[in-house]
Amino acid sequence: MGRPKGGKNKYWSKEEKLKIVKKVTEKGLSSKQVAKEENIESGTIRRWVREYLKEGGKALENKRKPGNPLVKYSRKKELTPMEKLEYENMKLRIENERLKKGYIVKGDGTIVIFKK
Repeated sequence: MGRPKGGKNKYWSKEEKLKIVKKVTEKGLSSKQVAKEENIESGTIRRWVREYLKEGGKALENKRKPGNPLVKYSRKKELTPMEKLEYENMKLRIENERLKKGYIVKGDGTIVIFKK
């Protein structure tokens, strides 16, 4: 099992997770049995069941992590004047947040200095 080399992680929607969890909680199947049926790790199923029993269906919702907001601008060859301003504004906001946290990035970002 597991992800094929170079492949992407499998995305499970809330409905799919709920269907799998209900096989364990309502039908009484073991997590290993369901894992073989669904081609998924049994530990993942046990975690989903534990979270479901603790917090209900809300626990099975996917939590998206925010990515790097600057990537949107760095992949384009030509930026419009508005995009250039947005990019510069975003860089300044990030630098401001870094200063609030107490560290300075010099040059291309490889040198980080922590203030005391």
